[in-house]
Amino acid sequence: MRAGATREGREECRQGRMTNLGKAISAGPAPEAARSLLAAANLPISDLTDEQLTKFFYCGQAAAPSALIGLEIYGAEALLRSLVVDPSLRSTGLGSALVERAEAHAATHGVGTLYLLTTTAETFFARRGYHRIDRAVAPAAIRSTREFSGLCPASSAFMFKRL
Repeated sequence: MRAGATREGREECRQGRMTNLGKAISAGPAPEAARSLLAAANLPISDLTDEQLTKFFYCGQAAAPSALIGLEIYGAEALLRSLVVDPSLRSTGLGSALVERAEAHAATHGVGTLYLLTTTAETFFARRGYHRIDRAVAPAAIRSTREFSGLCPASSAFMFKRL
């Protein structure tokens, strides 16, 4: 079990999954808890401010999230980033539910296209309608993010989805 994960947090996510997972997803995890979960999964955290983390969605307790995803909105485009699910909860649908929640939030805020970078989850995102594209065609707003310009390796799959 990941440090900081609690039996109650895992159970809350499982119960939410069995009833209505949308109710179990909240925004704004505790910053240090979110950074801890991301770091445990070897995802970038050096660019994340406390303000940015208020735009992350999570499942579980705010002080010990079991799963989370970030969304950076730049007008009609957004960067989906840092999807992580505690290993004990993988293959339960939490990752998919978090992606769906982030997509819905983006759509209600006028986003037409979501972009992401991944080194490990290309198949996961492809099953959810994302398509790989060349990094050279990335919009300027996405290219200017620290995640795109330096934190994620050039070998990362660059993907998009039209909402």
